[in-house]
Amino acid sequence: MRTSNIINNNLKPDSSILISKMEDVVIPFSSEVPCDNNGQRMWWAFLASSMVTFFGGLFIILLWRTLKYLWTVCCHCNIKPKEVQKVNNPANTAATPKNPDEKEEVPISEVGWMTSVKDWAGVMISAQTLTGRVLVVLVFALSIGALGIYFIDSSDPIESCQNFYKDFTLQIDMAFNVFFLLYFGLRFIAANDKLWFWLEVNSVVDFFTVPPVFVSVYLNRSWLGLRFLRALRLIQFSEILQFLNILKTSNSIKLVNLCSIFISTWLTAAGFIHLVENSGDPWENFQNSQSLSYWECVYLLMVTMSTVGYGDVYAKTTLGRLFMVFFILGGLAMFARYVPEIAALILNRKKYGGSYNSTRGRKHIVVCGHITLESVSNFLKDFLHKDRDDVNVEIIFLHNISPNLELEALFKRHFTQVEFYQGSVLNPHDLARVKIENADACLILANKYCPDPDAEDASNIMRVISIKNYHPKIRIITQMLQYHNKAHLLNIPSWNWKEGDDAICLAELKAGFIAQSCLAQGLSTMLANLFSMRSFIEIEEDTWQKYYLEGVANEMYTEYLSNAFVGLSFPMVCELCYVKLKLLLIAIEQKSEQRESRFVQTILINPGNHVKMQEGTLGFFIASDAKEVKRAFFYCKACHDDITDPKRIKKCGCKRREYRRRAPVNAVAQKKQRNGGMRNSPNCSPKMMRHDPLLIPGNDQIENMDLSVKRYDSTGMFHWCPSKDIEKVILTRSEASMTVLSGHVVVCIFGDVTSALVGLRNLVMPLRASNFHYHELKPIVFVGSLEYLRREWETLHNFPKVSILPGTPLSRADLRAVNINLCDMCVILSANQNNIEDTSLQDKECILASLNIKSMQFDDSIGVLQANSQGFTPPGMDRSSPDNSPVHGFVRQASVTTGANIPIITELVNDSNVQFLDQDDDDDPDTELYLTQPFACGTAFAISVLDSLMSATYFNDNILTLIRTLVTGGATPELEGLLAEENALRGGYSTPQTLANRDRCRVAQLALYDGPFADLGDGGCYGDLFCKALKTYNMLCFGIYRLRDAHLNEPSPCTKRYVITNPPYEFELVPTDLIFCLMQFDHNAGQSRTSFSHSSHSSHSSSKKSSSVHSILHPTGRTGAARAESPATSRKKKWFTDEADNAYPRNIQIKPMSTHMANQVNQYKSTSSLIPPIREVEDEC
Repeated sequence: MRTSNIINNNLKPDSSILISKMEDVVIPFSSEVPCDNNGQRMWWAFLASSMVTFFGGLFIILLWRTLKYLWTVCCHCNIKPKEVQKVNNPANTAATPKNPDEKEEVPISEVGWMTSVKDWAGVMISAQTLTGRVLVVLVFALSIGALGIYFIDSSDPIESCQNFYKDFTLQIDMAFNVFFLLYFGLRFIAANDKLWFWLEVNSVVDFFTVPPVFVSVYLNRSWLGLRFLRALRLIQFSEILQFLNILKTSNSIKLVNLCSIFISTWLTAAGFIHLVENSGDPWENFQNSQSLSYWECVYLLMVTMSTVGYGDVYAKTTLGRLFMVFFILGGLAMFARYVPEIAALILNRKKYGGSYNSTRGRKHIVVCGHITLESVSNFLKDFLHKDRDDVNVEIIFLHNISPNLELEALFKRHFTQVEFYQGSVLNPHDLARVKIENADACLILANKYCPDPDAEDASNIMRVISIKNYHPKIRIITQMLQYHNKAHLLNIPSWNWKEGDDAICLAELKAGFIAQSCLAQGLSTMLANLFSMRSFIEIEEDTWQKYYLEGVANEMYTEYLSNAFVGLSFPMVCELCYVKLKLLLIAIEQKSEQRESRFVQTILINPGNHVKMQEGTLGFFIASDAKEVKRAFFYCKACHDDITDPKRIKKCGCKRREYRRRAPVNAVAQKKQRNGGMRNSPNCSPKMMRHDPLLIPGNDQIENMDLSVKRYDSTGMFHWCPSKDIEKVILTRSEASMTVLSGHVVVCIFGDVTSALVGLRNLVMPLRASNFHYHELKPIVFVGSLEYLRREWETLHNFPKVSILPGTPLSRADLRAVNINLCDMCVILSANQNNIEDTSLQDKECILASLNIKSMQFDDSIGVLQANSQGFTPPGMDRSSPDNSPVHGFVRQASVTTGANIPIITELVNDSNVQFLDQDDDDDPDTELYLTQPFACGTAFAISVLDSLMSATYFNDNILTLIRTLVTGGATPELEGLLAEENALRGGYSTPQTLANRDRCRVAQLALYDGPFADLGDGGCYGDLFCKALKTYNMLCFGIYRLRDAHLNEPSPCTKRYVITNPPYEFELVPTDLIFCLMQFDHNAGQSRTSFSHSSHSSHSSSKKSSSVHSILHPTGRTGAARAESPATSRKKKWFTDEADNAYPRNIQIKPMSTHMANQVNQYKSTSSLIPPIREVEDEC
């Protein structure tokens, strides 16, 4: 506007502005401004001031360096002759020897004032101090301000008369340049090399921008000139942002650098074109100029760099065209390089790089570790299942790799409850982004299929350390692959399982589930379905899938019991819940008396009628959804006693006593202690026992207790024996064949020297739990590579009744040598599964071994033997009674003449490979694992079913404790700490305290074909069986193991069975059913068994027909045939060398079920003298 006004005034004849008639008059002037009346250009004065300053300073610096160099050379020449003279005359030095103790005084050079000033200037401009950072940022801001003033002045003529006292922009520009001059002085003083400082870009900018301002004040005129060079200060923009701690990542720094260089070069070149095009060529007397605004020049430079060149704007002056020739070369190269790189950085910026904004009133958890489509889908399927209560939790996934398209689509389908952020938990900045300090928990997933499990565990442990270091109070639930790596978590100071921290060891639980299947086949399937959230699938047809899926819909929940149950015994509450509320109560958690200002929580599984319900008791239920479990909390005897429909049991209007999270009253607590309720110390985990660990056994037990013999580990939870050398337990094939094994567990293991350890100790420990009597322990025979088993033996040498047959599970000769047709369970494991890249081939060894066993054929001469381990006598029954003794086991329905009837459980890595285990099933390859026949029958187990434990543990950590104790045989944090110290079980003396730890429930199977429940086995109701077993024997039934084709009433049904979880009350039973139940520990089982065995043996010893294949005879009752030496018994090697001296014989009763079976038994008796029994040795424990 100011330019147009001046031009318009020039056209007016009466204007005060005079125009010279000379041809070289090019600038407007006014009489109000004391400027050149002739209107002559004086651009050369402004340019000269900058050139003189630059070259003058450069000359002075070079002159100073030259003089300094000459002075140094001259001084050096004068010093050198003196040194030569001093060397040639050493007499003075030798004449005055120095005392070696005296230190030579070295003159201390004082710091000169120039050095002090230089240091002070360096501190002032350094970004390492607060003053320096403020000064650097201020200089940059003022430079951008000066550039903004240039943009404003660019609309004026290149050169015009200006009054400094009236031009506000000139005054501001003057103030800025004074500050730049002072800052230039500081930089000059602090510079170590003055010459290089003089040639720096920032120095050149100051030379061509600061002096012209002072010339403008002196000449009362302004020249736009080279003030556009201030745009070069933009190159330092990334440095300024780094000083302010805004830029932290390399990509952001690189992006800002590229953008600042590109923009500063662009604006600077546009400023030069604007100068020369609006001024014209000097040799043309500035007559060839054209009027271009600065922004038109910016446009011209952009189309030039991009090689578009529309031609609407172009350079007319020679200087402008010459500049464009050189600029287009460099500008094109810069454009072609910088723009694609800038675009790549912008497009490749982390799509998931933001920060989480928490929602008020809504919790969130952080999930990290192994984040893949499979792991995330399995986790979300269980965590967000509809059977849970309204899950008001937001799930934040944190991973350092961006998700692929499939995983991204999964996140979008759950966008209301799921967010993903790219980052690492090892980076505190990323932990701050996901608000880990406000998270309800952090869940760490492990890669179950990695080739190096120890490395994967180490990675997860590092994640735990990083998270705990950032926020020690955060609750962490992590998956671990190897059991021995759990000990490293105890080294983290802030790791505290009392505050909810948990480590889910997949190897421990997998081995525990398989071990429980050896004791009660099918239990692994039932437990896996209980803690996994499954939707109910209704099937109309009367097939085995219908009953199986009805049970699959059940899960495990916890809920506080109503005050209406207070004072009732556990069996009464359990019966009331099952009959009236349609809920299955299997365990409770009570709070005992206060110790050291802390409440002690106790978890009791089927504790018996001695435990009474207290106020605020937490119950563990098996039900189909969480809403059903609310009935136990809402139940009111006054309002709901006459209600028959459990769905009508809802919150009533009765005045309830408010539930207080405090210890029970002293009277109740004392009563609980008198009744043997377990007491936990603050330093131990809840143990699922039935009696107090301090409960003293009866006098008869104390008298029979040998305190000098160690039979159990130091915790009293497992059977123990002194460590044995592996050579003593190795069987050759011929020795194994002569040692007739039966009722044992065969473990087929694939592995070699390089294989990762699977942790066989976790498989053996549940089979050696102390709540079994010694004679009830199943012998374990490992068949596999001796080199691999040597690596595992260090953790197995303290367990009794363990043998090894070196060989391969694919060899039928080895399998026949260990009498696999007479085993109670065959377990097939592989340690080589994760070393194969093709997932479909990971289970090839296990599948081949399983099919190999199923295709084997066996002799029918030894058949229909009643296995001792397949059932039990309910506690309190007289085992010597002929009417009751058959309940101790169930008769095999057919002799094992084919491998298809051998009980097998196979471990799988890839769920889809389950289709290859059963050739007669019709499972689709895409069918989920839990819907397949091998899994429903309990013959297949995959580690993927354990994924559901992560979400189950988050919602209720007591469920993990319950599952762990059920499947591991009683592992506790104290035992884990002991194994972390010694990596082996430590033997302990049999004290009342350790023996009391044996008193805990165990899972067993009850046969219905005969015994006290035979009347219910044929068409009876499951509910009647449940109530009778609970009232009479304190046995808690929770499922059925039924023949697959039992509903078809075929004469020869298939021997395969499937699992039915928590059947309804009206469910009809069949005689062949096996009932899963929680059995109480029987203190008198050993004594009654001993007396019965002695009487049985004494009455039949003369006939030599009572010692069967399954018998281990007592030393005092050996027959003459047993004492006779044979090639087998004369050897020095002894099998089961850990047999106790008071071990009870395993007399297997044979009950013929038909004429054909009786003939088989008689045939076996006639040949029994030819088969040597399992040899017995003296006590080594």
